[in-house]
Amino acid sequence: MSHRRRISILAGAAALLLSATACSGLGRGTVGMLTFRGHDSPVELSYTNTPVVGCHKIAIPKGATHVENNTLVDIVLYRTENCRKTDRADGIYVATTLSNVTAPDSLPWRSFSVIH
Repeated sequence: MSHRRRISILAGAAALLLSATACSGLGRGTVGMLTFRGHDSPVELSYTNTPVVGCHKIAIPKGATHVENNTLVDIVLYRTENCRKTDRADGIYVATTLSNVTAPDSLPWRSFSVIH
C-alpha cells in the first residue's frame, strides 16, 4: 500500500470518528434562548446553553404557561417535573423559533427536553 493511500485512509477514519463524536450530543448545549413565564406573571425565566441531553426542570414555582423557543433546536415540554408523559398530559412539541401558550384550564409545564 502506498504512503499516500495510507494517509488518505487514516484521514478518512479520523474524519469519520470526529463526525460520530460530534453527533453524540455530549457536552453540547442549545444555541439561543428559551424563555418561560408563569400565568399572568411579569417575571420571565430564561435558559441559554442548556445541555442537549437529559431532562431539565423549569424553575418557576407554579410552572410555566408561556414559552418562547428562540434556539436552533426543538424542545418537548412536559407537565411533570421529570419529563414523563402521563395519561392526562403528553409532551408538547415546540419547534425552533416558535412559541406556545397553555390553555387556561390546563396544567402548566414543569420540565423540558431538547430534541437533538
